[in-house]
Amino acid sequence: MSSRRGFLQNLLAGAGLFASTKVFSAQEMNASPAKQQMQPKRSGQNEASKRAHGLPVPVQTPDIRDLPFRMDGNVKEFHLIAEPVKQEIVPGQVVDLWGYNGSAPGPTIQITQGDRVRIIVDNHLPEPTAMHWHGFEVPYDMDGSPGASQDPIAPGGRFVYEFTLNQQGTYFYHSHMAMQEMMGMIGAFIMHPKEAHAPRVDQDFAIVVQEYAVLPNSSVPNSMNMEFNWLTFNGKSGPATTPLLVRHGERVRIRLINLGMDHHPIHLHGHQFVVTGTEGGRQPESTWGPGNTILVGVAQSRDVEFVANNPGDWMLHCHLPHHMMNQMSSNVGPLSRRAALPAGEGMEQGMGMPRGGSATAPDNGPSLGRGMGGGSAAEKATSNSPLNSATPMQHQHTPGPQMPAVDVSKNANSVPGFPQDAFMEGPRMAMDAMVDKPENYGLHPGWSGFMGGMMTFVRVLPPETYDHIMQLRQKQNAGKSTEQMPAMEHNHE
Repeated sequence: MSSRRGFLQNLLAGAGLFASTKVFSAQEMNASPAKQQMQPKRSGQNEASKRAHGLPVPVQTPDIRDLPFRMDGNVKEFHLIAEPVKQEIVPGQVVDLWGYNGSAPGPTIQITQGDRVRIIVDNHLPEPTAMHWHGFEVPYDMDGSPGASQDPIAPGGRFVYEFTLNQQGTYFYHSHMAMQEMMGMIGAFIMHPKEAHAPRVDQDFAIVVQEYAVLPNSSVPNSMNMEFNWLTFNGKSGPATTPLLVRHGERVRIRLINLGMDHHPIHLHGHQFVVTGTEGGRQPESTWGPGNTILVGVAQSRDVEFVANNPGDWMLHCHLPHHMMNQMSSNVGPLSRRAALPAGEGMEQGMGMPRGGSATAPDNGPSLGRGMGGGSAAEKATSNSPLNSATPMQHQHTPGPQMPAVDVSKNANSVPGFPQDAFMEGPRMAMDAMVDKPENYGLHPGWSGFMGGMMTFVRVLPPETYDHIMQLRQKQNAGKSTEQMPAMEHNHE
């Protein structure tokens, strides 16, 4: 019986047989027209080295496990369980989601081009479901379209999908029941090529972006909402996201997957990258062009690659401003100064649009429009401090190594629009110690107060720091058992 460990060892062993080739980032590439645009300025690879680039490295999905498999003859057999899950997306914020095998997104599946796979899907939800293999070229009866290619899987039921995969690239699986998607039911499905693409990457990461509308006093997302207040990478919101760690000089691939209601412009600090793949697979090199922000649309994936030649802890985040905050409708809470406008109305009320009664009635006046439609937010007090509007805002924390002081001007309250920064409207929300993990070793004190929503770091580290963090991680994981393939009968008729 094969396992995830065996799969990774095989890939790593194969990768280690070949020397790394010299590759170049977009910063080092000639910006001349079309065909020559992405050619290196200087020679670093010959044709022999391009041919001998070895097996692909395994993909890492921070904060999400890989799905183990076992061999049944020449078939790789996986087991997915659709089920409700409780998930802590930041410390203290537990939400009720639907996912697979205990997480949302579900575990990452990795296979090699040409593999025959069998995926047993059990439904532990209280309603029917069906699994769609997004972008897969599979027989019609394996597509997972309920009411078309198959009957939906009843609660307590099972459906067995089996097919041979001749594609390669960044794909994903998800429920084909629309609102179930909004509850978290998606997972990455990586189809590795038989031989690594040139130029070969040293590190390969996958990130699934998701969004949820969790109304006040509820732990269940409102799947019908069009505004979202919790934005996640791999099921975590910043600062709880786990950074992507790379050695200085390594070539890196990041696979971005989106299945929600919003398109997300994902931006990387400190580097230029090239887009090398989509949800349809690898793109021809002639289409590559330098950039540092990529729009990942709904139902799309995008692969970006770059050489990590700029040391530092670089932010990787969605550049929609509201998507860089956690629970922006209520986390900022009551205002830190007495304001003339109510804080919790919805967008229409916030713009002063009448919704019944006289247009000049107090209830129809403009507000700050920060609500998620919960209604009760408008009744909150407008100050969390005994200070009146003539007194500058004061932060509700004691400066220290975890939460250094951030000053505001003495006349801050007289400046129209103040405050705008989310944590300046309430207690400072740095939580370095609460999200401590080996991957955060050495980050700037107070870093977590500036990370929220779809935000993480790409940490480009000197080799000795990288190796030290790997040792810390190995020590932390010592004694933890690896995930085992769940037991199941082999009646697949």
